[in-house]
Amino acid sequence: MENLENMVFWHWWVLALVFVILEVFIPGAVLIWFGAAAGVVGLLLFAMPDLGWEIQFGLWGVLSIASVLVSRRYLKKHPIKTDQPNLNRRGAQYVDRTFTLEEAVVNGYGKITVDDSTWKIKAPEDFKKGTKVRITEVDGTMLIAEKAE
Repeated sequence: MENLENMVFWHWWVLALVFVILEVFIPGAVLIWFGAAAGVVGLLLFAMPDLGWEIQFGLWGVLSIASVLVSRRYLKKHPIKTDQPNLNRRGAQYVDRTFTLEEAVVNGYGKITVDDSTWKIKAPEDFKKGTKVRITEVDGTMLIAEKAE
């Protein structure tokens, strides 16, 4: 407890720096907000050095949670524009592409080989091996296909 009572503003700034560095190695856009909150608490402690450690940690907790929630809400309303929107959605990259069946579609299910991986497909009807199919959508890890024209 004595160490907590002796905290000064630069302790919070060091903590903020640690969170920012951790964000670089563990990306996810969460730790940066804990770091920002620690930086703000450091600024407040610099301006008001008599703040008790209970208030400092309370402010840090509230600011951390509030900044994460505000950033999530903002990003939901203003998504980041990208030239590759399907980069991390591998199955979505195959929509509207045509492939040849490696196995026959039986009872509505079959498999295709795409590059170096095999994907399960679901089709509205059965198809013979070698039939060309077009991917129309993705359902989890399964590709939905129809006969290509």
